[in-house]
Formats: sequence, C-alpha cells, structure tokens
Amino acid sequence: MKIKPFRGIRPPKALAKQVSSRPYDVLNSDEARAEATGNEMSLYHIIKPEINFPVGTDEHDEKVYGAAREQFDLFRKNGWLVQDSEEQYYVYAQTMNGRTQYGLVVAAWVEDYMEGRIKKHELTRRDKEEDRMKHVRVNNANVEPVFFAYPNNAELDAIVARVAAGEPEYDFVSELDGFGHTFWVISDKADIARITELVGEMPAMYIADGHHRSAAAALVGNEKKLQNPNHKGDEEYNYFLAVCFPDDQLHIMDYNRVVKDLNGMNAAQFLEALKEDFNVEKKGTEIYSPEDLHVFALYLQGEWYKLTAKAGRYDDNDPIGVLDVTISSNLILDKLLGIKDLRSDKRIDFVGGIRGLGELKRRVDSGEMEMALALYPVTMKQLIDIADTGNIMPPKTTWFEPKLRSGLIIHELV
Repeated sequence: MKIKPFRGIRPPKALAKQVSSRPYDVLNSDEARAEATGNEMSLYHIIKPEINFPVGTDEHDEKVYGAAREQFDLFRKNGWLVQDSEEQYYVYAQTMNGRTQYGLVVAAWVEDYMEGRIKKHELTRRDKEEDRMKHVRVNNANVEPVFFAYPNNAELDAIVARVAAGEPEYDFVSELDGFGHTFWVISDKADIARITELVGEMPAMYIADGHHRSAAAALVGNEKKLQNPNHKGDEEYNYFLAVCFPDDQLHIMDYNRVVKDLNGMNAAQFLEALKEDFNVEKKGTEIYSPEDLHVFALYLQGEWYKLTAKAGRYDDNDPIGVLDVTISSNLILDKLLGIKDLRSDKRIDFVGGIRGLGELKRRVDSGEMEMALALYPVTMKQLIDIADTGNIMPPKTTWFEPKLRSGLIIHELV
C-alpha cells in the first residue's frame, strides 16, 4: 500500500463545526436545505449544490455541478477553507455512545485501487460513480473522504495515541446525533516518514464505507493520468482522500428488513412454513435482539420470535453462504415471500441498525409493513474474508456508524 501526506484544505479552528456536514449520501436535498438554513458556511453548499437553486432543481444539471465549484472558490476566498502550507497526515477520531475510533487521514494511491489492493465488498452503480466523478472533476478535489479499514498495527496505534494525547485542532459534538468529532495534525517529519513506511508494508486495505466515492476518486485520478502527456506519477491527482481505521476499532451495525405482505399466507401459515428451515421459538411482546450468527428476530402481529437456522441450511466455509443476509434472503425472502431482487422489489425496505429495533416494531404496528426481520450484524472478519476472496456482499448488508463528517479536510488534485 502506498500513501502520502498532503496539504489539506480545511476550516479555521473556530469554524470547523459550522463548515462540516454529514456526507452527501445520507440525506436528501430537502434535508440538506433545512440543515444549511441560516448557515452560508455549511459544506452542503458544495456537496449538495442543488440547495443553491430553487426547490425542484435537478441535482444532476450541469449548472448545479458548476455551482459546487463556485461555492468551493467562495469558501476559500472568504477564508472558510484554508490550505495548509506543509504536507501532513492527520488524525480524525469519532466518538459514539462512549466508544472512540481513531482514523489516519491520508492521501491514498490511485494505482492501489485500480490494481485491487484497495479491496471492495460492494457493487457500484455506474450512474452514481459518474455523479461523483463530475463532482471531483469540477472541484479538482476530493471534497469528501472515503472510509478504509486496515489490519490493526501496534506501532501505528502507538503513534496515533501519542498524537491524540496532544491538543486537538478541532473538538466538537454534532447536535443532530450527539457524536463527537476530534481532529489532530501530524506535522512531525519522523512520524510522517514512519507512518508512510508502516502502511507501505501492508498488503491491502479495505473499503468500509464509500464505494462510489472511492471509485469516482480513483477513476478521475486515472483519467487525469491518461490525459497528461507529461505524466510522471508524483502528481497530486495520483492520490485521493481517505480516512483509515484499524479493523479492530470499527463497529458494524445490523441492517434489518421490513416486508409489506406474507405473499398470500396468513401469520400461522407463514410461521409453519418457516419451520422447514428454522427452529421457531416465540419470545413474546418484549423486543428481542438476535444474540448470535444464524439467529434471527422476527416481528409479526405484535409478537417477537427467535428463528435459528437449522444445520445443513448454510455453508460456513463459503464466505457469502455463511452470511445471515444470504440465509434470510434465500430461505425466507425468496423461498417463502417471493422477493428475488433486494435492490428493486418494492415490497421490502431496509432499516439501518442506528434506528434500533423499536423502529421495526413501529413500522409493523402502524400497518405499513406486515413483518420485520432483524439480523445479527456482519463482523469485520466476514467483510475482510469476502473482500480477500474477491466476492461481493449482497445488497444492504453492512451499516457503519458513525459516518465520517465531511468538511473537516479536503484534498486538492493539484
């Protein structure tokens, strides 16, 4: 793996909270417009540039992408974003529910992505890649970071811990979710050199979150290489913005399913049909959370049930077959409910674990949905096994929380 320090573009200390925002893909245009109301320094003016136009403006209109660049230039002119004078690494820590994870902010090498050393576990959609590519091209910068995991390394941990014991550059709590965001600069030349060496010894890193941003950043970097007749390989466009966390600090949450109907069955028939592949145990009206792999929680008609997949119904030696999303998709959603394509079927919806199992109960009790299925979260080991074997996770499998805050640092491609 190859990384380098870079001259980050970032807010002055006093403005970090005002400038920073949630990532572009976790909220819609209306929500971004509402969050940015009364705050001309909000990064949403750059990453959700349609909010600078009347409601209903197409976010993919060329003038909207152009507005992103106008806003980026304005932020820099006004001193809301300022470029560091030296190439540095940075540490970005996130705190959620009393648990803190520490990420190294680096410029990652495009070739590592193109040649498969930056490993992915999700399919990307070309239209979503192109949207982000336009954003990178017009700003000539990676405005938002991607989220990587690396095999934990004791010496790197020690360097990060020493840096994080010092005075932070930014330290605030975002009101919306109560998550803490703390940021330090690594300017010591010996530390920078050693970090570069240690990461250089790693055979791979893994995309945790941000597959479309990673693809877009790498593809634009590769595009610039092909367009430059004097390409040497050390240009800034050969690198893109990533925050890299040790895999043992990351927390993957459950990603649950709610379904509109029982495919013509009544509740009793559905429960009976489940018994072919699962041991079914009624748990009562108290919310029940699955406590192990291959155990599911079903909520149906005001009652919770524990479903345990029977032996022989899955393959623990197959990195995809072992996943509970695979087991539930094959044996429940497809076999019993006739839901074959999770991406397009309108009878199913997905609920990130951050919302809690109470949200599943609410959506069923309201009559909107007929049943809910809660899954045990995927582990980092499962994710790495899948990426290492060149496999792809089924849709809606991993929910990482907390999400990276955007606007704390930007990487320019020149």
